[in-house]
Amino acid sequence: MAIRPFLPWPDRRLGTPAAPVGEITDEIRAIWDDMVETMDAMPGLGLAAPQIGILLRLAVVDCSVERGRAIRLADPEITGVSRTLRAHDEASPNLPGVHAHLERPDRVTVAYTDVDGRRVSRAFEAVWATSVQHQIDHLNGRMYFDNLSRTRRAMLLKKAEKAREASR
Repeated sequence: MAIRPFLPWPDRRLGTPAAPVGEITDEIRAIWDDMVETMDAMPGLGLAAPQIGILLRLAVVDCSVERGRAIRLADPEITGVSRTLRAHDEASPNLPGVHAHLERPDRVTVAYTDVDGRRVSRAFEAVWATSVQHQIDHLNGRMYFDNLSRTRRAMLLKKAEKAREASR
């Protein structure tokens, strides 16, 4: 297992939809293992493969307090959403130093292929739902700030650029 480096925004790969995974192989399982280790090192609540330069529809999420409960998802699709929204601050290691307050559905049902190659469906709630939606956005070539208004997005990116210049 290895901790992988993050692509810095605005790397074009972060805006590219990821390719389907298909069959779960030992190579895919090894990528997931690296992703879990990378996510835990952040520390973060989730990670999508494109964030580390792998353009496959792979994600991991672990919102547990004690950690070690990562869920590995291949080819995830949201199949249902609640009407109730939940607000949460979201950020990304691909654009460090900034975050945004977003509202997303509080509960989502996701169909995905699991580590054993089975297609399963699972409901995610609260912060787990937020994280899985955030990761699926990455798989679709979207960053969390793409969900903001044009003005809020521009302000966030300007703030990120100032933070990047200050750290040089």
